[in-house]
Amino acid sequence: MALTLEERQEFLAQPHIGAMAVAVSPDRAPLNVPIWYQYSPGGELWVVTSAGSRKVRALEAAGRFSIMAQVLTPSVRYVTAEGPITRIEPMKDGMLREMAARYLPADKVDPYLKYAESLGDQVVVYMRPDHWLSADMGTV
Repeated sequence: MALTLEERQEFLAQPHIGAMAVAVSPDRAPLNVPIWYQYSPGGELWVVTSAGSRKVRALEAAGRFSIMAQVLTPSVRYVTAEGPITRIEPMKDGMLREMAARYLPADKVDPYLKYAESLGDQVVVYMRPDHWLSADMGTV
């Protein structure tokens, strides 16, 4: 059974690992990678990634991407959101800490941030969801 828009947004706002897909070229399947994301219902979804990476080049060229989040328990449930990229900006202070704290236990955040320094410059890619797919297999 499909979820309502409110249920989709609430589900996507939870800290699931996303699977981001973005077109690379007409003769290739989309680039599909796991990624941390941040989202608040009704707002923009954002991800942090390395500036100049293959992923960023594909995002800039395509102008849009999709992200899928899922759980398998207590029932199979998923939400996919697709939309246009609204902007790509240099990462601001505190954003990486916010993202790491969303996914990691508190005692792992600082070690992760130290590691992330070695990754070089980071950018934030913003997307406004405008197409949704969803299902909750536990309600069928």
